[in-house]
Amino acid sequence: MYKENIILTPKDILEKEFKIDARGYRMQEVDKFLDVIMGDYTELFNTIDRLEDEKEQLLNDIMRLKQEIRTIKTNIEVAKNSGEREITNVDIIRRISQLEKIVYGKE
Repeated sequence: MYKENIILTPKDILEKEFKIDARGYRMQEVDKFLDVIMGDYTELFNTIDRLEDEKEQLLNDIMRLKQEIRTIKTNIEVAKNSGEREITNVDIIRRISQLEKIVYGKE
């Protein structure tokens, strides 16, 4: 998605050729500067790709946790409506503790 908005790639920078003029820039300085730019672009693309992957994983985790919360809420409603036994504060605290372990990864 982000790559569509970026005009230059590291390869474009590497393959760019400048016309030589009698009063032009020193080619070695231009090459060194372009090498730095290429390195920055490459690092930028790698960072963005890594963050996109991380974002996707986090979104999947969020969906999974939301489903677990829905399941727990449903279980609480079923337990409330079942009438077989009364839910005590201790039961609620245990369930909250279990949910915290799931959400915060302290299983």
